[in-house]
Amino acid sequence: MTNRRRVFSKLDINIPLLLFIAIGVFSLSSCENDLRDVSKIENIQQEEAVDISKDVKIILSDSAVVKAQLTGPEMRVYHDTTGNKNSNYEFQKGIQIIFYDSEGKESQRIRSDYGKQRVLDGITEFKKNVVVNMADGSVIKTEELYYDEKKKIYYNDVPISFEFKDARGNLLATSFTSDTEFRNINGQNMTGFYIPSGNSQLPSFGN
Repeated sequence: MTNRRRVFSKLDINIPLLLFIAIGVFSLSSCENDLRDVSKIENIQQEEAVDISKDVKIILSDSAVVKAQLTGPEMRVYHDTTGNKNSNYEFQKGIQIIFYDSEGKESQRIRSDYGKQRVLDGITEFKKNVVVNMADGSVIKTEELYYDEKKKIYYNDVPISFEFKDARGNLLATSFTSDTEFRNINGQNMTGFYIPSGNSQLPSFGN
């Protein structure tokens, strides 16, 4: 395969549900090249088969209803079969995904300094300063967070903290698994306190 790098600028895509970054493969549309970015890439010694898009915004929709919006300053789409990189989507400069409920209101927001979607494995990675903001004001913080598209769960194997609104609790765990709504969290070696609330978005915890 001939090594190549292609650069796109200000990528803005509206795509259906099954083509979203956390679910599968999405397509790219061509944009004007940013000559400064091209110059930087030409100076990289080791060439790879990768498309680089700048100022990315991807809309997840289902039957014309917006479900989520992904944004990032840069997205790399790998086509290189070496190093098990083929079909990987990488966000080296950060990623943010905002999820919306059926009424179009924000229900959840995930951001991190690094992100990658491994299409063949169905795994999305969030790494470095990962923060999850819930609609009720609760905040989840960790250094690594994974989403398994096949099992429909979030999980990790590093320390994670849960901060609840209105001083209802603060919890720490060495690792955890959860459903996609963070309503059924199973934290390992969990410490801290939590005061249940009928309106809480994080009402139940495993042992």
